[in-house]
Amino acid sequence: MDRPRRRLEAPIGAATLLLGFEAPLRITRAGRPPVNLVSLVNGLTTAPALGEHAGRLSGIEVLLAPWTAFTLFGTEQYELANRSLDPDELADSAGLPLGDLAAALAALPGWPERFALLDQVLLERLRAGPPASERVVYAWSLLRRSAGRLPVPRLAEEAGWSVRHLENRFREQIGLPPKAAARVLRMQRARRLLAAGHGQAETAALCGYYDQAHFSGEFKAMTGCTPGEFLAARRLPAASAAADRMAGEATSLVLGPDRGALFSKTRGGRARHAVHPALPLGEAGASGG
Repeated sequence: MDRPRRRLEAPIGAATLLLGFEAPLRITRAGRPPVNLVSLVNGLTTAPALGEHAGRLSGIEVLLAPWTAFTLFGTEQYELANRSLDPDELADSAGLPLGDLAAALAALPGWPERFALLDQVLLERLRAGPPASERVVYAWSLLRRSAGRLPVPRLAEEAGWSVRHLENRFREQIGLPPKAAARVLRMQRARRLLAAGHGQAETAALCGYYDQAHFSGEFKAMTGCTPGEFLAARRLPAASAAADRMAGEATSLVLGPDRGALFSKTRGGRARHAVHPALPLGEAGASGG
């Protein structure tokens, strides 16, 4: 890539582990100072982030179910919500530290060897880390299946807990309380429907928003733009489905040079992307752009 790139990342129902090999990524979130990280971890978020790099970025990104991240990182997930951290800031739970893992992966000659080492280290950490509650896993699966539309009292009833206890366990092992996690999953579905060609009013109704105005307000709060701006940006030459972080989801915008506010001073480029079969409870991809 011969120029810098800025990319808007909308909230998704997954935690992130990025193991970078060389140049840093600059990440900006509302209410927090920008951070420059070569490798990073972050939990669930309810607001967009802006990622910028100088024209070259390489490494492996692993997307994890949030309760898997609880086990893998050995960290209560509320500490990772709405922020990005260097993996070395996390307490080491087992095996090769994540910061050292990035360096070990970069030193290997090819992607098959890198993915083999990644699988080995992450599986070791999953076996050694604190186990997630089966009820949390079940409740998260129900919430995902309903795309965030299952009412919290019903979710607590299905899990066999009080609402307050469910909220506490979600904060610990998911990172967000159930209502906030539901907002993320509902908005993820809404972006997917819009990108597939559904109208805004239809999308609002299908996803359970009160009306189109409610949908538009939530969309801007969680994605950083209106639904119309989002769709227009995805039609720009710089945009590509390959830029999305999850297959079949509308997660990202490669920002063009004519956008204001978050949508400004950016030129997109083509990214190299190699996909690896899903890790247990997550998925990994190699990134070169």
